[in-house]
Amino acid sequence: MSRKKNRPIVAIVGRPNVGKSTFFNAMAGEMISIVKDTPGITRDRIYADVEWVGYEFTMIDTGGIEPDSGDIILSQMRSQAQIAIDTADVIIFMTDVRQGLVDDDMRVADMIRKSHKPVVLAVNKVDSFQRDLVDVYEFYNLGIGEPFAISSVNKLGFGELLDAVTEHFPEEAREEIEDEAIRVAIVGKPNVGKSSILNKLAGEERAIVSDIAGTTRDAIDTRITHDGKEYLLIDTAGLRRKNKVKEELEKYMILRTVSAVERADIVLLIIDAVEGITEQDAKIAGIAHDRGKAIIIVVNKWDAIEKTEKTTREYEADIRTVLSFMNYAHIMFVSAKTGQRLPKLYETIDAVNENHSMRVATGVLNEIMAQAVAMKQPPSDKGKRLKLYYITQVSVRPPTFVIFVNNRELMHFSYTRYIENQIRETFGFIGTPLKIIIRERKDDGKN
Repeated sequence: MSRKKNRPIVAIVGRPNVGKSTFFNAMAGEMISIVKDTPGITRDRIYADVEWVGYEFTMIDTGGIEPDSGDIILSQMRSQAQIAIDTADVIIFMTDVRQGLVDDDMRVADMIRKSHKPVVLAVNKVDSFQRDLVDVYEFYNLGIGEPFAISSVNKLGFGELLDAVTEHFPEEAREEIEDEAIRVAIVGKPNVGKSSILNKLAGEERAIVSDIAGTTRDAIDTRITHDGKEYLLIDTAGLRRKNKVKEELEKYMILRTVSAVERADIVLLIIDAVEGITEQDAKIAGIAHDRGKAIIIVVNKWDAIEKTEKTTREYEADIRTVLSFMNYAHIMFVSAKTGQRLPKLYETIDAVNENHSMRVATGVLNEIMAQAVAMKQPPSDKGKRLKLYYITQVSVRPPTFVIFVNNRELMHFSYTRYIENQIRETFGFIGTPLKIIIRERKDDGKN
């Protein structure tokens, strides 16, 4: 079974107002961070997937570091930046040529140095390489290495900087990894029972518990064999930091979730039955959904719930309402404490994994589409009717389909969803999202 490339994590770190968010947005291709001329305006750490000369990586934008600030927001941002540094494979340390080398840059450099992570030094706001080059050389005094002159606003100097960043990536970041193991990320809020479920799943069949350098991001990967099949359980438990700020913990959890989900085939989202489905759970589910991962929602502590004949149905309806964007998700009710239904989890993982990897023959797909069109006429606008010519599956994990039409603008979201539902009615695809791409193909112009 071939895996996609390992996606390293790159954190952009530096004092406030040196242009980290402008650089991040230029790389991400859209205005994701808040960019304002006020120090410390980027309060949230935000991530985006980036590609550079064959490398795919996740870039994290951090709030600016004010090393000695007593301000509560700035000290929280410093902690967030530390989390990003801990999580990153490579750090881009950004400075500002206009402000020159200041004491706070030295303090940030010391903080980064303690991480023992590879660091690439960027000197931003260099609008004229000829004029500013002497000032750039001053940054050698940080002792971080060669300073790379860039202009985030004008997108200058990015190539050399990113080449230097990717030089620090492990070799497997460019390669596809061959591994037969089904990769399962166990995610969820703190204290929902992630570790308990991992331990029950591993049981006595635990084969190897290893801290795999460079991939675990301070979680432990557990490789186990069950009924002759290999599984790699990617744990995001262990949120035992001294941070007492709830918001900070949540951001840390989101970041940990992104790095675990990135490496997984299947995501087990653990929900606390007593607390019920929350907005935080929806955020975590959204990360898996956006990345096209298969998902199983595991409602833990089911033994603690007083039940009537309607309890399960009502509980499931609540989950479906909050997670309306992923009706395909499989829901299980378990108890790590009593072991209730946990043995069935492997069976469910296997079934969902098969769905995530399922391929459907083109002929069968076109039959389904033809029947769907016959049952419900495609939409039209100003006398022009949508025509669906052809459908084919182009990839798996998640199953991805391309539909060729005469006019993409006429293919409303609702009709795309209708076609998806017809495919699901025939093949199930329980637990996996489906991706549908609409391509325009011109015909002879007659409609």
